[in-house]
Amino acid sequence: MAQDTHKLHDGLVLRPATVADREQLGQLGAQMVTVHHGFDAHRFIAPTAETPAIYGAFLVQQLGKPHVVLRVVAHGPAVLGYVYAGVEGSDYMALRGPAGVIYDLIVAPGRRRQGIGRALLDAAASALIARGVPRLVLFTAERNVPAQQLFAAAGFHRTMIEMTLDL
Repeated sequence: MAQDTHKLHDGLVLRPATVADREQLGQLGAQMVTVHHGFDAHRFIAPTAETPAIYGAFLVQQLGKPHVVLRVVAHGPAVLGYVYAGVEGSDYMALRGPAGVIYDLIVAPGRRRQGIGRALLDAAASALIARGVPRLVLFTAERNVPAQQLFAAAGFHRTMIEMTLDL
């Protein structure tokens, strides 16, 4: 088993994403777009028929970049969830110093509340900490209460509130 690959429970494996995961990553990414658009159709982009292909292609383009973490939890060939994160320098627009940023974390709807999200979050955190980041940050939709509960249980706390004015 590769160094970054870990057996979880019930045949689940946490591993780095690969090019072969492209289609499933795209499907999960499209689900995330759809859910967020449902939370607030004015704030979040609308999914299209092309969203799975575009999202999958984008994520696969991130593979191998030294500042990027892209891990999946799989059961056999089925990708059940993924986390996409990266290392960023100081961001004066956000008034934030260097940080590890969790961009995406999604678990397939039928597989939630089984420890997959926490395993992905912990894997991303470990990989980012190993890259020397002094803090981790993430954003979550206001209406995504289950995600907020996961992040709070992992030790994250609220620091910013985004407000939107539709014009």
